[in-house]
Amino acid sequence: MLLVLAVLFAVSLAAPWLFRRFGRSSFHILAAISALAMVWVLTYLPQVLRADQGAPSGAPNAPPSEITEWIPELGVEIAFRIDALALIMSLLILGVGALVLLYCARYFRSSEASAGPFAGQLFAFAAAMLGLVLSDDLVMLFIFWELTTVLSFLLIGYSAHRLLARRSAIQALVVTTFGGLAMLVGLLWLGELAGSYRLSEILASADQLQGTAVDVALFLILIGALSKSALVPFHFWLPAAMAAPTPVSAYLHAAAMVKAGVYLVARMAPGFHETALWMPTVLGVGLATMLVGAWRALRQTDIKLVLAYGTVSQLGFLVMINGLGTEDAALAGLAMLLAHGLFKAALFMVVGIIDHETGTRDLTRLSGLGRTQRALFWISAVSVASMAGLPPLFGFVAKEVVFESFYGYAEVHPGWGWVVMVGVVVASALTVAYSARFLWGAFGTKRGATGEPLETTHFHAPAGAVFLAAPALLAVATVLLALWPAPVQRLIDPFVSLFHPVSEGAPGTYLALWHGLTPVLGLSVLAWGLGLGLFAVRERFGRLQQRTPAVFDAERGYRSSVKVLDVVAVWLTSVTQRGSLAWYLFIIIAVATGVVSGVLLFTAHQVPQSWIIAEQPLQLVLAVVIVAGAIGAVWAPKRFMAVLMVSLCGYGIAGLFALQGAPDLALTVLLVESIVLVVFVLALRNLPAGIWTQNPARFKIGRVVLGIGFGLAMMGALAVGMDSRVAVPISEEFPWMAYEVGQGANIVNVTLVDIRVWDTFGEITVLAVAATGVASLIFVKRRDARRRSLHEVPTGSVGRVLNEDNLTPRQAKEIRVARSFSTVAREAWLVAGRTVAPEHRSIIFEVVTRLMFHAIILLSLYLLLAGHNLPGGGFAGGLLAGLALTLRYLAGGRYELEAAVPFSASSLMGWGLALACSTGLVSLLAGGHIFQSAMLDVDLPVFGEHHVGSAIMFDVGVYLVVVGLILDILRSLGSEIDVRSEMENRAAERGDPYHGHGLHSETTMGVAR
Repeated sequence: MLLVLAVLFAVSLAAPWLFRRFGRSSFHILAAISALAMVWVLTYLPQVLRADQGAPSGAPNAPPSEITEWIPELGVEIAFRIDALALIMSLLILGVGALVLLYCARYFRSSEASAGPFAGQLFAFAAAMLGLVLSDDLVMLFIFWELTTVLSFLLIGYSAHRLLARRSAIQALVVTTFGGLAMLVGLLWLGELAGSYRLSEILASADQLQGTAVDVALFLILIGALSKSALVPFHFWLPAAMAAPTPVSAYLHAAAMVKAGVYLVARMAPGFHETALWMPTVLGVGLATMLVGAWRALRQTDIKLVLAYGTVSQLGFLVMINGLGTEDAALAGLAMLLAHGLFKAALFMVVGIIDHETGTRDLTRLSGLGRTQRALFWISAVSVASMAGLPPLFGFVAKEVVFESFYGYAEVHPGWGWVVMVGVVVASALTVAYSARFLWGAFGTKRGATGEPLETTHFHAPAGAVFLAAPALLAVATVLLALWPAPVQRLIDPFVSLFHPVSEGAPGTYLALWHGLTPVLGLSVLAWGLGLGLFAVRERFGRLQQRTPAVFDAERGYRSSVKVLDVVAVWLTSVTQRGSLAWYLFIIIAVATGVVSGVLLFTAHQVPQSWIIAEQPLQLVLAVVIVAGAIGAVWAPKRFMAVLMVSLCGYGIAGLFALQGAPDLALTVLLVESIVLVVFVLALRNLPAGIWTQNPARFKIGRVVLGIGFGLAMMGALAVGMDSRVAVPISEEFPWMAYEVGQGANIVNVTLVDIRVWDTFGEITVLAVAATGVASLIFVKRRDARRRSLHEVPTGSVGRVLNEDNLTPRQAKEIRVARSFSTVAREAWLVAGRTVAPEHRSIIFEVVTRLMFHAIILLSLYLLLAGHNLPGGGFAGGLLAGLALTLRYLAGGRYELEAAVPFSASSLMGWGLALACSTGLVSLLAGGHIFQSAMLDVDLPVFGEHHVGSAIMFDVGVYLVVVGLILDILRSLGSEIDVRSEMENRAAERGDPYHGHGLHSETTMGVAR
């Protein structure tokens, strides 16, 4: 089953290619594939008919199933099951789907460029709907449910250039997604209450599931079903969805999409129809929908909207009968489901033909088509008569059993049951009336205001055999199944066995064209007479409808709700999104503080009884340093001082980690703080030195109070959380796992590259993405474009002061001394040191950099290689190598950085990610698990015996990614801003203030963002 679904989805992906190769004839290929899938479903028919429909999957004599573990820890499986209900729905989905695809081959023009993607989406929708009805796992059912939601959004919005199509698609998406989310909560809740997410197991144990929690969970599931099937108050999205092409209407609203809700009600009914909220919801909402839809169908002048509101009415009818929960209702519900799919798909196709060939669907303009389009008329007449429940058609056969089911229910439940029976008869009469309205509106000869016949509507071209084939086949099936309903009865009987009769000893009903002269037949005759009478007085009845005020307009309520939501969103955005980073940070921390504090204050928890302030005096000293740094950062008058104070806090925290026996963490924090300090300094070059606020004192006090509150809240939460632990920490298993499984003495590093390697792989991926984001905010031209070669750069040109007239005599003298001093030595300490303007050079700094750079790089490699057993690792080693590159850049400028690393940062990060990923793939190809580590014993001549783990290669990948990240930051916040500043200075020197201002603004915005 999984393989077939995968093939169907693969075909949907290939559909655009098929259209480029074969044109609209590809619809024939897709129709054939859908028909073959239907044949595949039929191969399960013997097993389904013999199976015990109520047995859970895996039990003896259970229906065919296929189960694949997906997320065993959460109990989620890829589970499929074909029982009688799933088989009937699958035949309807694939059979009608094949005919709709065949119909599309004539509906779309040969030059329709978007027909390929449309066909792919429609075919994928059929596959998703098939997966939905076959799913035996609640999570899988929801996934396919939402796939149909997304695909219906794309199909309804096919004509994206039209506002109505876009608005209708969004409306359908919002409404059905709302119901889907409510259903998700209900499904997960029900799965937890049942102790299983397997749908067949839940239904098999439904008798043991009782109580308010079960009732609420089922009500949430029903909300999802009712919204999907467009029942009141969610009914308004379905008529609006008529903005979609007619094949979409014929399929989504006749054989799929809206039938998903009906299917879910039928699926849940055997186990849960006796729960407290089931009957009031199903019968009450269903009856209201049946009446509202039929009432509004009689007001429409668009024949497609007549069918749309008729669909709304009949969906209420289907939900009522399929949720009734008796043997007769189960038979009637599925028979009516099939009948509705046959006649409604045929009628939508007829509307598509009329619209396609006449250019209008307005029943006041269509005239005389019954005389000129005889074949189309008879197809429509058969389908309309079936919709109205007239004999000898399958719609009549199904409706008679429906009436009999409600009649039997009314006899057992005389109060509410007779109200429902009367409502169903009245709605059926309205159905007859709008059925006659459709047939008259599409094919009747209309008369003008003076009584003369209107001109016959012209068909652009006669409807060909391909165009008529699909609706004709559906009309023929409607007739044949009425004359010979035994196959349908045989298909439905296994599903009927899951229910009990409405009263003990009562004979069960059956599908037949003639049941004799019964009260049910009298009710049918009454509905026909009332319906035809309403059609006869349609003009007066229409005026009555116009005078009748709308008690509640659901669509207007939806639009008002969306409008209120937009107003609230605009107001909230104006309050919170002020364009101030400080304000954003204040809101985030304030919300975090408030939520955590509220939980601590208003919930019961255990407060720690013992507190340890410090274990040794040096911790108190470091605490004082951290507090001093925090206070200094708040009251610092300049940005640079604030950054230094923040770094002081970080260095103090690194010291605390070192004292607590975490050298790896302390080393990492120390290196990170150093890198961050450099990055801040580079960024601050283009920001004002002072910190500006409207009211410095007030803002500082507010930040102090919020900071202290946030710190206390986090301390309290951590203390309470640690003291409330009831299970053994998972970290207690890490030491032996690291030493015996990972064969490393450094628990931290083994955890990062072995035990929790997936976390680390995700983190380095995020680092690469972050570096790309930073670079994209800074670079205007290509990110890794090489600059001039080193020998082309004039000596002392980088950072040179161009206009010395504005300097004081003392500054000018210092620059002349610096230039004379820096040009004395002919031997260059750095490769590109000579390119820096002499006034910016420091010979001591250059000498120290040359002496230390290679030692720092070697130390970083040592940390990389020794990290498996000693403090270090790829992350720490990469940070240290980044600091070495930072030193080289600060000493020799951007050309020195390029000389040190003559390749792109993106290549480094790419190779790092590729190397890290390859370690996981190699272990998988070797027969192990992905990212499974292996150890190799090597005996080197000089270095002796060593245990080398495959995780070292993953650590090398981490090293490369970190180095690439720092290099990218140095080139963006360092080199690129240097270039722009020099261009700005040159522009100002030429007296081009506009050009200079533009460069400055661009640079400032790049850094600020």
